[in-house]
Amino acid sequence: MNLNNTDSNYTLTEEPTNDLEKLEIKLLLDGLYAWCGYDYRDYAYPSIKRRVQHRMQAEKLPTITSLLNKVLHDPTCLQRLIADFSINVTEMFRDPLFFKDFRENVVPLLKTYPSIRIWHAGCASGEEVYSMAILLQEEGLYEKAKIYATDINSDVLKIAKNGFFPLEHMRKYTQNYMQAGGQRAFSDYYKVTNAGVKFDHSLMKNVVFAQHNLVTDSSFNEFHVILCRNVLIYFNKDLQNKVHELFYESLGMFGFLGLGDKETIYYTDYANVYEDVSKKQKIYRKVK
Repeated sequence: MNLNNTDSNYTLTEEPTNDLEKLEIKLLLDGLYAWCGYDYRDYAYPSIKRRVQHRMQAEKLPTITSLLNKVLHDPTCLQRLIADFSINVTEMFRDPLFFKDFRENVVPLLKTYPSIRIWHAGCASGEEVYSMAILLQEEGLYEKAKIYATDINSDVLKIAKNGFFPLEHMRKYTQNYMQAGGQRAFSDYYKVTNAGVKFDHSLMKNVVFAQHNLVTDSSFNEFHVILCRNVLIYFNKDLQNKVHELFYESLGMFGFLGLGDKETIYYTDYANVYEDVSKKQKIYRKVK
């Protein structure tokens, strides 16, 4: 490359700028981990980059380094950035055929158990937790089940505990529920209030909500079912394997693992310890 070219500044700085951006993001993530224990260092880079850029724009900051400086000295900015990193896209009976397959292929086996422990990992604002509670209630399993719903984000856990959701979402949720094999009128499970829709409190009596970080926290029980849907896609391969190790350790023999529609147990270090229950709907059973 001709360093004397008068137009060379743009060409020369384009790639180094990308390298500098990666360095600044690395320093930001290292700083978050060293300062407050939040570990996002193995999250998928494109996802982290989008969220960092969003927070820079929202805070009106010119560089990632200036964002790091503000995060280290402003606790409210820190919480805003952590909220940006938290993945909270969810809905009731999301991917309804997953719940239909679960009802048809997993529930008959769960009915043979004296008690059932289910872990919703990365539960966000709780829509899938309520979905599972409804399904278990309809199948006569709820009274002997305990659901543990965890997320890294304490703010969305508060939403989940309250059980309030927007009224305008109910049309979509009702369609999902019916496609998932729902047995009643979906409106039987909630009441319309001035604040939106409030789901029946009985759905939550056997649910424990708790903050848990899949990246840094360890196993806390043995489960018959673990659901972690549409979370692992935001992790790189090393972190995915680390989380799969956590799930493997937390799942009892012949327990069930449910993943999101863009996720798979294949191509991980744990592919050979599961068998397919529903390959298409990403439901697996631990056999080794």
